[in-house]
Amino acid sequence: MFSVFASLGVRNYRLRFAGGVIGNTGTWMQRVAQDWLVLTELTDDSGLAVGVVTALQFGPSLVLSPLAGLVADRLPKRAILMATQAAQGGLAIVVGVLVLTNTVKLWHVCVLAGLLGVVTAFDAPANQTFVGQLVPARLLANAVALNAASFNLSRMLGPALAGGMMSLTGPGWVFLVNGASFAAPIIALGMIRTSELHLRDLVSRGKGQIREGLAYVAHRADLVIIFIVVGVVSCLGFNTQLTMAVMAREEFGRGAGEYGILGSILAVGALAGSLLAARRSRPRLRLVIGAAFAFGLASVVSALSPSYWFFAIWGVVVGLTSLTLITSANATIQLSTAPQMRGRVMSLYLVVFLGSTPIGSPLIGWVAEVWGPRWSIGVGAIASLAVCMAAAIWIKLRWRVGLEVTGLLPPHVAIVRERVEPRQGPQPAEPRQDPRAREPSQDPPPP
Repeated sequence: MFSVFASLGVRNYRLRFAGGVIGNTGTWMQRVAQDWLVLTELTDDSGLAVGVVTALQFGPSLVLSPLAGLVADRLPKRAILMATQAAQGGLAIVVGVLVLTNTVKLWHVCVLAGLLGVVTAFDAPANQTFVGQLVPARLLANAVALNAASFNLSRMLGPALAGGMMSLTGPGWVFLVNGASFAAPIIALGMIRTSELHLRDLVSRGKGQIREGLAYVAHRADLVIIFIVVGVVSCLGFNTQLTMAVMAREEFGRGAGEYGILGSILAVGALAGSLLAARRSRPRLRLVIGAAFAFGLASVVSALSPSYWFFAIWGVVVGLTSLTLITSANATIQLSTAPQMRGRVMSLYLVVFLGSTPIGSPLIGWVAEVWGPRWSIGVGAIASLAVCMAAAIWIKLRWRVGLEVTGLLPPHVAIVRERVEPRQGPQPAEPRQDPRAREPSQDPPPP
């Protein structure tokens, strides 16, 4: 059996995992505190304002992620991460000081959220692809899933800690704790043994390299489908921090502590989903689509929740389905992409995954204000179900397809093989694939 915790046997990965749990816990504490600060202290329960701040935080990814992906391919990822982690910690401390000195205004939070978004845009592709340098290729899928487990363990701890702290001290100290938490990943990065990294040649400077990444994705139908499905679900369905805030505050009349509990319970399901994903060594396209459809169904039930505690407990299912989608999409993309293109491809994926949030958050916030909190979840549920059905119909009409990681190529490049069977007429030629994604002469036999 494929070991769930296989990657933790690698020292460098253990350090990164431990530092990530601490740093991400602080990050989730700040996310909860920021939304609650805007909703209850800086506005009069404005879901739209929360959505705008969220949009400003994730908006820079829309513009900067392609450049950030190229930077991740060109420069040492460890150095990039040390710089971005330090910058995130500094911004958190600035917000904390403003809150504790009672000088914070809504525009302060908006500006600092935008700056954080710029830093995060450069942090994300380096963070995602650095995993491939910490473990051998055979453990990449497991390491990606455990990264998600680390993130969601933090997501389980962070909101509960934030809710408790806000109930006792208010949100200011939460921001300061987050700032201090970034010391852990920075120290862990400093302790990593560079001699044990699985380094690949950095991409040399040249013209048209961002366009090259776009062309690579455009010629991969499997990647395009994943991008579309994840983009729609992320835009309209993955606004849980906003929807949980308005559901807790307006629909169920609860306070900061109960809001924090919602985030932690959601993370229990997400953690379970990431650990289940860690058992899989062969992610598949149909799992991505199936998980997105299951998330849509779970969101329908969530929107119809009759009580606070039903809503909270059902969050386990919502978290499980959402994390299964995220992890399977991430692992499928990384395993099927040539290493020299991985930073650019992942940056484009993050444009879709994170960059869609600035579009969706204000819209969902407006829906919450005009149609009510339940519809803020319902709109995302309907959109998720619709895009999955559209993707399934397209695949049914165009392919009889089995998509899966089928082997490892020297130098440990995972490939995706498409088995296309036409409904009638002669057998078509095998779909075009970028020659950088595989070497035909070394292709393993079809499954």
